[in-house]
Amino acid sequence: MKKFMLAGIHRRAMNKLPNWCDEAAVVHWIQEGNDLPAWSDACTRLQQEGRRSKVNHPSPTHAAHKFPEPQVTTTSEFRLK
Repeated sequence: MKKFMLAGIHRRAMNKLPNWCDEAAVVHWIQEGNDLPAWSDACTRLQQEGRRSKVNHPSPTHAAHKFPEPQVTTTSEFRLK
């Protein structure tokens, strides 16, 4: 994963993240098994164990490291409340 993070298109995109976003966070995660976690579990873990990424114009939500749980549709897409 570290090789992916530091190389290619991901690295170029992450260099632009501070200008593009007003909220961003990351969490280190080791998943047991092949099943994806529920969105609610991912959201909780990101808030509890994650860290904020640097952004140039942080929103109040970013500064507080509290964000709404995503709403999941039947197509597995998510939208913020």
